Amino acid sequence: MDGLRVFAGNSNPELAREIADAVGMPLGAINLFRFSDGEVGVGIEESVRGADVFVIQSVCPPVNDHLMELLVIIDALRRASADRVTAVIPYFGYSRQDRKIKPREPITAKLVANLLTAAGANRILTVDMHAGQLWGFFDIPLDHLPSRMILGDYFVRKGLENIVVVSPDIGGVKRAREFAGQIKAPLAIVDKRRDKPNQVKEIVHVIGKVYRRTAILVDDIVDTAGTLTMAAQALLKRGVTGVYACSTHALLSGPATRRLADSPLAEVVVTNTVPVPPEKRLDKVTVLSVAQLLGDAIRRIHENRSVSELFE
Repeated sequence: MDGLRVFAGNSNPELAREIADAVGMPLGAINLFRFSDGEVGVGIEESVRGADVFVIQSVCPPVNDHLMELLVIIDALRRASADRVTAVIPYFGYSRQDRKIKPREPITAKLVANLLTAAGANRILTVDMHAGQLWGFFDIPLDHLPSRMILGDYFVRKGLENIVVVSPDIGGVKRAREFAGQIKAPLAIVDKRRDKPNQVKEIVHVIGKVYRRTAILVDDIVDTAGTLTMAAQALLKRGVTGVYACSTHALLSGPATRRLADSPLAEVVVTNTVPVPPEKRLDKVTVLSVAQLLGDAIRRIHENRSVSELFE
């Protein structure tokens, strides 16, 4: 495709190669290195003058390293006279710090949005941002891709019967409702109380009819897996016949793998927006690729065609 270039950072090389294949072109030549004091070094090893450049980088653990790497790559491309730079961020780190809960707290998601703009990004392409207000944090265009088509199609092909889609918390109701519409199933909600970040204090009750149904828990991020596993236990106590879970971003931090292994969840379906290493790929963890979705979006952005047609 004339004038199109695709580059990638180090955060998710397997996904980057899959996206490049979906676009139909090789990844651009780039040299990423560290100075002796740990500073990020970047060398763009081919001409990008006047090009429409897409940089693939998930802001996943180690979050700060990958964020800084993305910023430096964008700056290098701008200084190399790229015509337009689009940051393709399958997982947008810091997205959960999107509001002030207590006095004297930062809104770090807004800070990261400002950093990307200051570095020289002209556009953002991402998958399943944590909250709707994040769109307003950017002063540049943002294209948001929902993963519900990929995850929903997977469960439709499984042929589960008598399904109910369950949001594991109040904040995820919109996401779960859209997923329920995708697979044409009713919706239920788990009401939980969170004592501190990454810790659920208690499950209060389940809103909706779940008795003798097959439940599919829908979330955007599996971090320590406390929310999903406690919600699964609460649903079983209320008479569901089986519990599945799906989530876009599989961070799987700390005790997550052990919790999932010990949980009553029959299967946990995630995507590869964040790399899932072999030691975390339990038999009950299924990883689906978002490469084709992102590749199609990149082609549409380059050709100035509608991106929303991919999921309408």
